[in-house]
Amino acid sequence: MRIFSGIQPTGRKHLGNYIGAIRQYVEGQERGDPALFCIVDLHAITVAYDPEDLRQRLYDTTAILLAAGLDPARCVLFRQSDVHEHTELSWLLGGVCAHGDLNRMHQFKEKSAAQRELVSAGLFFYPVLQAADVLAYRAEEVPVGEDQRQHIELMREIARRFNERFGETLIVPEHRIPEVGAKVMDLQEPDRKMSTTVGSDSGRVYVLDEEKAIRKKFGSAVTDSGRDIKRGEGKQGIANLIGILSAARGVSEESVEAEFEGAGYGDFKKAVADGVVEYLRPVREAYPAIRSDEQGLEAVLAAGAERARELASVTLADVRSAMGVGPA
Repeated sequence: MRIFSGIQPTGRKHLGNYIGAIRQYVEGQERGDPALFCIVDLHAITVAYDPEDLRQRLYDTTAILLAAGLDPARCVLFRQSDVHEHTELSWLLGGVCAHGDLNRMHQFKEKSAAQRELVSAGLFFYPVLQAADVLAYRAEEVPVGEDQRQHIELMREIARRFNERFGETLIVPEHRIPEVGAKVMDLQEPDRKMSTTVGSDSGRVYVLDEEKAIRKKFGSAVTDSGRDIKRGEGKQGIANLIGILSAARGVSEESVEAEFEGAGYGDFKKAVADGVVEYLRPVREAYPAIRSDEQGLEAVLAAGAERARELASVTLADVRSAMGVGPA
């Protein structure tokens, strides 16, 4: 089974990124044949950004992925802009993607509303490039967080439309969303997902946060006026903490509820902090040495790009032939 997923190099990676995507990558490299993981720097330029910051964040993200357990010998890890097949394929796929579909994308509406100056055409076309990222490798599985469900559905529709019009050429992929921790919410605003750009630092836990900072953030996490450590209406804060602890421990949410039945919120928050501290410890400890070797990071990305191009070029040639683009 071919597995593909991409991660943006923007912002500091937080617990939601780690549970919803990065841990899935590590698990996926054991099942993928191959498993491909792409740092999508081209997606990152669809909103305002600083060029030097983008380069540094790309290295940060690569180092976190490696520290989390991605092994270049067991997966293909590469930089999106190093494989030009992605951009050509996105243009070709634009011919079978409806303008109305792109106009309905939730993320475009949210991000365009937040732009104070330019709303780029790239932001609007973003889902088509995302479709090309996956379809270029004929991937069957796409591990993503819950917030990417709509984009994956569009990707599937693009593949189906292409095959109906030009013949069976592309694989219609399936998404894989984690059963536990699919949507980690902000610790201060638990009705909103944890985000790098929205909310305050006290509401998000960064993968590289020091132990003291993690404990402080969970200690001040918003809960409710009740006493029961149970999911339910009006208990978004407690439900979020239950989901986080279940993901950190690798157990069900029901077992967390059973364990802390009758416990106080203070003790429960401390247990969640303990679980997350240990969950992230291996990454925090491995990261500094990996991040300091930028030449080593470039070597990993270059080798991955070479392997990725071998696969993507075959798909692109088939798509061009099916569409009548280029020489016969």
